[in-house]
Amino acid sequence: MPLWKQLAISIALLFIGLCSWVYFSPGAGQALVSMGVPQSVVGLVAATPEAEGHDGQRAQAGGQGGAQGQGQGQGNRRGGGNQPILVATEAVAIGVVNDRLSAIGDGEAVEAVTVMPQTSGMLDEILVSSGQKVSKGDIIARLDREEQVILRDQAAVALRSAKEKAESYRNLQSFSRLDVLDAQIAEEQAQLQLTTAELNLKRRDIVAPIDGIIGIVGVSVGDNVTNSTPIVSLDNRSQLLVDFWAPERFAAAVTPGMPVEARSVSRPGQVFQGSIEAVDSRVDQASRTIRIRAKIDNPDDVLRAGMSFNVVMRFPGDQYAAVNPLAVQWDGEGSFVWQIVDNKSVKTRVTIVQRNSDQILVDASLKEGDVVAVEGLQRVREGGTVEIAGAPQEDPEEVAAR
Repeated sequence: MPLWKQLAISIALLFIGLCSWVYFSPGAGQALVSMGVPQSVVGLVAATPEAEGHDGQRAQAGGQGGAQGQGQGQGNRRGGGNQPILVATEAVAIGVVNDRLSAIGDGEAVEAVTVMPQTSGMLDEILVSSGQKVSKGDIIARLDREEQVILRDQAAVALRSAKEKAESYRNLQSFSRLDVLDAQIAEEQAQLQLTTAELNLKRRDIVAPIDGIIGIVGVSVGDNVTNSTPIVSLDNRSQLLVDFWAPERFAAAVTPGMPVEARSVSRPGQVFQGSIEAVDSRVDQASRTIRIRAKIDNPDDVLRAGMSFNVVMRFPGDQYAAVNPLAVQWDGEGSFVWQIVDNKSVKTRVTIVQRNSDQILVDASLKEGDVVAVEGLQRVREGGTVEIAGAPQEDPEEVAAR
């Protein structure tokens, strides 16, 4: 933009500003006249004296009205300080915590073993089938046993020979006492060899170590097995053990023998009764939980090892005051509520124990039925008078009489 245009715009803006100053400022015209500006020029822009007089009157009236309004506002505020503060209240209830424990656990048979041979050999016969119920000592399978039978018979023959020799030495007087003692020792050794041979023969029978139900048989006749080969699984599921983990706050509350309820996902709506079998001796440092084992009855044999259970336990619990979440306020010293006593507000300190969606449990000097403010708390002060919303109004004459 050319320089002359910039100068023209600047002069125009200055002129407009000067005219505005003369027009809106009552003393601007007199100041210009005193500086030598002709009165006729100033009169073209400045307001007439009559208008200035009217404006001055309006300004004076406005100032008096503003002062009067300010005084009235201050008076109203002074009078409002003695007026009761309208608040909404709720009664304190009682809530219970740590009264119920619910956890997920896995079930296992009260007795469960995997049956293996005590020696190596070839399976000669299998005497059970999957799902069969057996008793302790029943034979499940047999290994080949011809060699062990021969060794047993040989030991029996050797024992008879040793017995006859020892008997002859004792009856004949021609043998020394030492010879008789050697014959007796040989007899005892022969007896031990026979016992060993019978034991080895007996170990060719694979027997059930407990009462239970046979699982799936994983071997066939003719298989060569060792003492680490699983033959069958055997479960005693008349009762099931359920292991679950509980928060550490229940470590001292749970003791053996306490009743429990268990629900299985596979049996909806059915509750199985049981009791605590054992409580672990230490708390897991990583999860801050403790392992608990429960035993539940399975009289109808509808439960199986490996099922998941929802275990529920009930306790007396700890009781605390329950207040509306809106009632809890905070200041520099911590949390508190406004307790309403005889239409007076009292600041009561509280310690939050548990937060729920509809109430907060607090540790405080509150009892059931006490009234706390939940709305209108911004203007409430210690010892101030409050008016409870929805409460019946008292007769002013009765109040004056009191």
